[in-house]
Amino acid sequence: MADSDARRARQEARQRKREEKLRKKAEKARRKAEKKAARAARGPSVLLKEFWNLPNMLTMGRILVIPLFVWLTYEADPWSSVMAASLFTLAAITDVVDGFLARRWNQITVTGKLLDPLADKLIVAAALVMMVRLGRIHAWVVIVLLSREFIVTGLRQVAASEGLVIAAGQEGKWKTALQLCGIVCLCIHYTHSIFFLVGWYPVNFNFVGKVFVYTSTAFSVWSAGKYFQAFLDRLGSRGTTAA
Repeated sequence: MADSDARRARQEARQRKREEKLRKKAEKARRKAEKKAARAARGPSVLLKEFWNLPNMLTMGRILVIPLFVWLTYEADPWSSVMAASLFTLAAITDVVDGFLARRWNQITVTGKLLDPLADKLIVAAALVMMVRLGRIHAWVVIVLLSREFIVTGLRQVAASEGLVIAAGQEGKWKTALQLCGIVCLCIHYTHSIFFLVGWYPVNFNFVGKVFVYTSTAFSVWSAGKYFQAFLDRLGSRGTTAA
């Protein structure tokens, strides 16, 4: 009698254990289904929805072509140099196009504001570093140009934290135009015959590129000084108004 009671107790214990295991499994499946339904109802995040538009895709394209651009400049033969210059020119054109489309289609997003200047600085920095590696430009020029970008970017962040908006001056636009033209010429590097109005003439693209980049360096220092002065003036005028 005692043995049968013990067997019955063990069977009941095993049954309760199996039922508890099944209950936990069902509860886990229910929670998983609820989480899945909640994610489906919530939909994609705002940043993810903002990302999928043409201007942002063009900006991402500029970032993705950087390894190909570096590889072409690394080869350094005449054909690869022309291809690298063409790729950099295409990236510069898309920079203008994506900004125009974002304003025209009212697709100015937080993601675009982050990626657009980042893509510009990455490809320009990669180009300048490769030009130093190839001996096509002096290292101090690249140090000055990159330092200027860091300084101005830091000032913009400080100005934004203080609620100040400082527009880019004309000298900064000249700096950008001269710098891009100089990098394109430095990428081509070799002497090629170019057709002008009266005939074909050889052009030393390395020399032309250096002239553009050195001139852009002067504009870089000038524009950084003007930006810093404008920042101090805005701070001073705000302090006077508050007083």
